Amino acid sequence: MVSQSSQEDVKVQVYYCGLIMVVYIAPHIRLEELFTLLRDICRFEPGQLFTLKWVDEEGDPCTVSSQCELDEALRLYYVNKESELVVHVFANIPERPGMQCTGEDRSIYRRGARRWRKLYLVNGHKYQAKRFARTALCKVCNDRIWGLGRQGYKCLECKIMVHKRCHKFIHLQCSEILAQQQQQQMSSFMSSASMSSAAAAAAQNGISASSSSNSISGSTTPTPPPQMTSQSLIDDLKQAQKQKQQQQNNNKKPSSSSQPMPPQISSHPPQTSSRSFKGVKEALSSKKSAPELLNNDTTVATTGRTNEAIVSDTGASCSSGGGRQIGLEQFDLIKVIGRGSYAKVFLVEYKKTRKCYAMKVIKKSIVNDDEDIDWVQTEKHVFEQATNHPFLVGLHSCFQTESRLFFVIEYLCGGDLMYHMQRKRKLPEDHARFYAAEICVALGFLHSRGIIYRDLKLDNVLLDIEGHIKLTDYGMCKENLGRGERTSTFCGTPNYIAPEMLRGEDYDFSIDWWALGVLLYEMMAGRSPFEPSGDGNGQPNDNPDMNTEDHLFQVILEKPIRIPRTLSVKAASVLKAFLQKQPQERLGSADGLNEIRQHLFFRPIDWALLEQRLIQPPYKPPVHDERDLTNIDELFTREPVLLTPDTPNTLARIQQNEFDGFEYINPLILSDEIPV
Repeated sequence: MVSQSSQEDVKVQVYYCGLIMVVYIAPHIRLEELFTLLRDICRFEPGQLFTLKWVDEEGDPCTVSSQCELDEALRLYYVNKESELVVHVFANIPERPGMQCTGEDRSIYRRGARRWRKLYLVNGHKYQAKRFARTALCKVCNDRIWGLGRQGYKCLECKIMVHKRCHKFIHLQCSEILAQQQQQQMSSFMSSASMSSAAAAAAQNGISASSSSNSISGSTTPTPPPQMTSQSLIDDLKQAQKQKQQQQNNNKKPSSSSQPMPPQISSHPPQTSSRSFKGVKEALSSKKSAPELLNNDTTVATTGRTNEAIVSDTGASCSSGGGRQIGLEQFDLIKVIGRGSYAKVFLVEYKKTRKCYAMKVIKKSIVNDDEDIDWVQTEKHVFEQATNHPFLVGLHSCFQTESRLFFVIEYLCGGDLMYHMQRKRKLPEDHARFYAAEICVALGFLHSRGIIYRDLKLDNVLLDIEGHIKLTDYGMCKENLGRGERTSTFCGTPNYIAPEMLRGEDYDFSIDWWALGVLLYEMMAGRSPFEPSGDGNGQPNDNPDMNTEDHLFQVILEKPIRIPRTLSVKAASVLKAFLQKQPQERLGSADGLNEIRQHLFFRPIDWALLEQRLIQPPYKPPVHDERDLTNIDELFTREPVLLTPDTPNTLARIQQNEFDGFEYINPLILSDEIPV
């Protein structure tokens, strides 16, 4: 292994116990050296037996137990021009050759099938990709680490923050950096104490000189002040902190009277220390560190940020620059209308306007992992951009409490397409055409903003009170993708995943058009395109091997899609165009929405009127008003309307600074005349 990466080094991703550790090795490394490296990063005991497997270009695991097998893995790495060599480590050996290791599962070799925490092991540091606040500075170049997505790395040991482009230039070990940080803290502490001591001595000397100026006339050497002790220094610093905090709190609290109270001026001068600086060294030589000395028995309550939420479980608020605040206490919780693995959704009423919204509530303890935090931030960003679009669910506001995150979004009382399809089985072609056209406009807007939706399905297509559709749930979205750029994350709902994603290829916006083809097929045929044609009752097959996810993926990749004979020629043509297994041949892959508009199936659509919502929907949900829950599954509406409290231990584990900047208010609601 080399100390830092270069062009000749091989980038290796080591998968072990839910972690991805990225290291760089020499191209001609010996097997013994590699095993020593793996023992070190996996923290195995000297006698621990383990198994190493690398993943070939077809995604199959191959055991590495000899130098010949390692050389072959490295040779194919160069031949196939791979970006990294992927290996898996298991802390045991199989019972017999050819058998799997304990804890090994074929699904772990499929990219994205499990969530892994990725660490970059470079020059002795354990870096993790992070999303930083605006104030974060790079340790190398001292520039801000800020932007969209994960902009930099943070070492889990020494906590330094660096740009992704700069992380290889840190050559100091974690222990050396921690020593530097401690020295800087001590220097800062000593400087602060020195200034306090000097100011106190100057004040004392000034008082003495003025009271006895006649007796010491002509003397130029001041009398040294009494010696400062460590405990008295600490007490003085604590007292100064408390006085400063009390003054800040007094400034924040409004006066009870109608007239502002003038500042109170004490008739006595403030007490200042007149002790010598010698006590600082005694304080620093004690067993406690400088931060402990300052913080011991001292509690300082601050919000940590301005114009944002002051959080608690009983009432949270977020404020805009204009002082407008939104909080949980401003909403009445009416019913539970949805629940997922991450969130619970309530129907709520905004007290000020009496308008109903959907409130998506997410526990922070569930999303405290970096991957999940990124998901929440992405969903918020897309919600902001989707606001006021005719076919995308928009955002009213976001706020947080100590334990939860809240999205206040549009509420659509018409239910989702899955709910209606379960009752109607299939839709007429003109109905499916109308819904597909509105979905195309929504996807076209997201694509124009560099966003891949990646989770189009019947459940995420909602109907409003008039019968128009809106897409919701942006947690799977990929942001900031330019034209011609691709991404590679494996995600989505299995039945809608495009073949190129299953093949492990990089993909672009065309995967959304594949998902639209699947959804359009379901609407017109009443079943999935990947079910056997003779099994149209929606029931699982009697053969258990045909009900697995792996079998579904095999069908998507290999089986031809059969179009029902009951469909028209135009409908069959558009389905075949959307469901092309090669993305470059798929409808929409060349020119997006403009290309789709020209297809014969969509010729009856007046796109200008459609985008203005001026075409009459083919179906209007039978609801009386926006509070009507007829189209919401009773499985949810029967649940009690409450937020379960979290334990103090759970709250203590939440890193609140990870959610800085979450608060948001739609600018339109700042005007009382415009309901959102």
